[in-house]
Amino acid sequence: MSAFPVSSLDPFADDFLSAPYPFYGELREAGPVVWLERYGLWACARHAEVQAALSDWQTFSSAAGVGIDDFRRTKPWRPPSLILEADPPLHTRSRTVMNRALSAKPMAALRASFKEAAEKLADELVARGRVDAIADIAEAYPLSVFPKAVGLGREGVENLLPYGAMVFNAFGPRNAHFEAAMAEAAKVVPWINAQCGREALSPVGIGAIIWAAVDAGEITAEEAPLLVRSLLSAGLDTTIVGIGNAIYAFATNPSQWQALREKPALVRPAFDEVLRWESPIQTFFRTTTCAVEIGGVEIPQDAKVLLFLASANRDPRRWDEPERFDVNRRAAGHVAFGAGIHLCVGQMLARLEAEMLMTALAARVERIDIVGEPQRKPSNSLRQFASLPVELIAAR
Repeated sequence: MSAFPVSSLDPFADDFLSAPYPFYGELREAGPVVWLERYGLWACARHAEVQAALSDWQTFSSAAGVGIDDFRRTKPWRPPSLILEADPPLHTRSRTVMNRALSAKPMAALRASFKEAAEKLADELVARGRVDAIADIAEAYPLSVFPKAVGLGREGVENLLPYGAMVFNAFGPRNAHFEAAMAEAAKVVPWINAQCGREALSPVGIGAIIWAAVDAGEITAEEAPLLVRSLLSAGLDTTIVGIGNAIYAFATNPSQWQALREKPALVRPAFDEVLRWESPIQTFFRTTTCAVEIGGVEIPQDAKVLLFLASANRDPRRWDEPERFDVNRRAAGHVAFGAGIHLCVGQMLARLEAEMLMTALAARVERIDIVGEPQRKPSNSLRQFASLPVELIAAR
């Protein structure tokens, strides 16, 4: 093996998580692949290598877990996801069902109700003026539309956010953030599992589409609940974080909010720029299936490789002025949703929610002012706010 750069950085330490971008720059400059000596694993922080690894499932497997733990050596805290933590042929079968459940036709059926909910919330927010952009916008809107879209009842939906925190913190080491997230597991996990059964879901909705695949013989009755669980795991938190980051991006870049207001058709590409600029999911892991060379360094078989998605999205080798938030930028090619066969299956749902909400706000809000100190919410995987006090200045 040739010489390779070594780093003592801890990507799960609080100083790293609270202000990651200088550290990302350090890792990118160190080389295309870096040995993280604290955890004894490899890491890629540049866009080219991250995208290549995400796109090559045959070499960089998800089946051993997309977190720091290797499922072949340690028992996962929950049964692995049939989408996120699986490779073909199992992944192909599961993905086919999920693609149908989250395809353009079901999304079109949700559009009118999502638009109505967004406009109703936007009216209420403008009337209030000062709000917490996280609790009152980023969380309130998805929680008003997502559970019903899946087919959940209203009772117990408060368990969805704690469960998401468990999922995303479990991708990292068993540190204080993981332990805090798992504090409510005894109450939350049984509720989540119960909602994934056919009898708990409404006869219409995304969950029902998944269960219909059992009747068609495409998946088993044991697999269907795990696919519904995938929705509850990843279909809410990342959307909430993305919306919260969007509010922050526009509040700190008022000229970009004006550009969006003047040209509402920018709302879709603007959300991609949000995802690139402040990626909700910062990291994912892969496990090598064979020895592979990255940047002249031979990585052995069965090695964990940490992929810094958020660093890749700010790599100056790929983006001009990557620290600048620009709604007119062509952000296509960002890896906030992953890449390859494991590209986020729920992205159309997230995009629909973001589009409806940001369109409703842009029509009613002239300016977004931050009126208090934003508070970050530490997580092993997510870049998110706990609180973001803002004032919404009504359009005249």
